[in-house]
Amino acid sequence: MVEISYKGACVKLADEVYDPAEDSYLLADAAISYARTGMRVLEIGTGTGFVSSVLLANINVELITTDINPHAAMCAKSNGIEVIRTDMFDGLKVESCFDMIIFNPPYLPTSDDEKVPGWLNYAFDGGSDGRAAVERFLDNVCEYLAFDGVILLLISSLTGIDDVSSKMDALGFDVEIVGRDKCSFEELVVLMGKRRHS
Repeated sequence: MVEISYKGACVKLADEVYDPAEDSYLLADAAISYARTGMRVLEIGTGTGFVSSVLLANINVELITTDINPHAAMCAKSNGIEVIRTDMFDGLKVESCFDMIIFNPPYLPTSDDEKVPGWLNYAFDGGSDGRAAVERFLDNVCEYLAFDGVILLLISSLTGIDDVSSKMDALGFDVEIVGRDKCSFEELVVLMGKRRHS
């Protein structure tokens, strides 16, 4: 079984589960930069549990994750991560209030003939504009976020950084780029959204 290590975390990989890549490392770095001891943290779409494992290896937080892929849920659990197999927020109580919610969504614009067979498609398929999962996440996240909570959302320049930032702003978030990495054909960024209070 293949394992990878990063910043004190050791994570086993599995078939039909997205292998951590540049986006995963970027989001993990942002998570440990902005999480604080004792926070209640939710990671949506945890995959192998890599981001959560790195976070737990560095900061003492109360953490739970979700993933729709049964192989991912088993993999994350084998990596010591508490995971609920569900679609995004569906398996959570609305009154759950998290201080930080993390999401590395499927963000690649995907046409019908670009879909990947099986469960792995959930990790890549961002819909025609790359924002299908991002928008569904943003439409629901406030119900689960504490009054002073923050979200960390990884997206690509292919997804439309300005479009996603504008939607977050319209939903009442102050938005800041807190991580970026230029890859061969795209730029990856982590957007941090802080709830705006009047």
